[in-house]
Amino acid sequence: MTSSFDSRHDPDGTRLPIKLDSTSNGEFEPIPLGPAERLANQMAHEAASRNAKRLAQTRRKFLVSSCGAASTLLAFNAANAAMGRSGGLFALAGEAATEPAAADAVLSGDEFIFDVQGHFVNPTGAWLQRLPEEARPLSSFEHAGCARGVGDGARDYLQCFGPDAFVKDVFMDSDTDVMVLSFVPSTREGEPLTIEEAAAARDIVDRLEGTHRLILHGRVNPNQAGDIEDMQRLRDDFRIQAWKTYTQWGPEGKGFFLTDEDTGVPFMDEARRLDVPVIAIHKGLPFGRNSYEHSVCTDVGPAARLYPDLSFLIYHSGFVADQPEGPYDPERGEGIDSLVRTVVENDLKGQNVYAELGSTWRFLMRDPDSAAHALGKLLLHLGEDNILWGTDSIWYGSPQDQIQAFRAFQISKEFQEKYGYPELTARIKRKILGLNALRPYRLEFDVLEHHLGGDPVEVTRAAYRPQADPHFLTNGPKTRRDFLNLMRWTGGSAA
Repeated sequence: MTSSFDSRHDPDGTRLPIKLDSTSNGEFEPIPLGPAERLANQMAHEAASRNAKRLAQTRRKFLVSSCGAASTLLAFNAANAAMGRSGGLFALAGEAATEPAAADAVLSGDEFIFDVQGHFVNPTGAWLQRLPEEARPLSSFEHAGCARGVGDGARDYLQCFGPDAFVKDVFMDSDTDVMVLSFVPSTREGEPLTIEEAAAARDIVDRLEGTHRLILHGRVNPNQAGDIEDMQRLRDDFRIQAWKTYTQWGPEGKGFFLTDEDTGVPFMDEARRLDVPVIAIHKGLPFGRNSYEHSVCTDVGPAARLYPDLSFLIYHSGFVADQPEGPYDPERGEGIDSLVRTVVENDLKGQNVYAELGSTWRFLMRDPDSAAHALGKLLLHLGEDNILWGTDSIWYGSPQDQIQAFRAFQISKEFQEKYGYPELTARIKRKILGLNALRPYRLEFDVLEHHLGGDPVEVTRAAYRPQADPHFLTNGPKTRRDFLNLMRWTGGSAA
């Protein structure tokens, strides 16, 4: 396995280990960095040069160390303070920038990490056959120039987004233990990753004896002909453990509500009949104004009350990327507040509705005030047992920077006192990072512990880490043009 890893990345150390950029997950239009984020990156680069020199190290050697990540997060703190942001911070001692023990005390951990939202693109999939011969999908994306993608073929660069890259980014360059492989919204014909290809990726991990490492969703949009009828096949042939749906999406541009009698209700009935009682629902991160009402969470609470035996995993937690999060406002009607409201109104705290953080946490890393409000509201109103870790990687590259930032993040004392938010204790973080997902996905921790403790994936990771070579790149679209091209290639739509 180690032989498939890329040659040395970024020898001059030009990339930061904690990535703040405009990358999206391909489901919403990229949002450019603002002044605060640009200042944060500038200060982080300056700190990296300064601290590397102090330790007599090259920038690259410094930046791949835990001190490099700590130095970056401390610079983000300084930039946020300079911009008047006081709601949250990355709780690191100043010496963590140059003392490995201080950095490791916060940024390393032994948590069980269960990432419930991951993606990759099949570099040889059938979706490519429907594109014009001259089309070069994803070629403008930053990671398309990786060493794995160098070859004679015009589309060899797509190997940079495939299963080998996925395994390296997720299981070698991050502390992730288990990941759910999910799907993007698309027509049945235009999927950049089919269930057959996802199952093949799982087999790659299984051949490493990485039992339980990779779990599959089955994509279902009940407003698309054939999807409900196909659910039995997905369960029987591919051992899927949850369903993934997009309520704002539809083949003709119109979404659906979970409570719709002709779409949502038959979908939930079939999930119940097949005894795969987990429904992952994209809410928030709207695709545009078209069918916007289907992107908010108003239907979640009523559906969860009607089907108490199903688990409703609200992917992205209803978050809207271009709107800052504040204290809970029941009149707002969108964003995370729409999820909180439907849970509160239906008295579902601690029950069968879960908030998932994929892309949401990655975007909140830009703004500690919004991050504090988002996490604080979810903890208060959904409960510490009902928040799930997700990263939407590999669109954002390896998820390790998201893990490290979350380990370090703390809601400020000011916001705790003013809004009643709880402290983000190590116990709460451990739950969010992995333990909470065991309940809806019906996995036993002792079984996972038995398989994960010394399986070949763990052994390979331990051997790789002393000379780790993370690329610190992201994979998703960074511009409107990238985004619209991705929509066109995958058969999606951007309104």
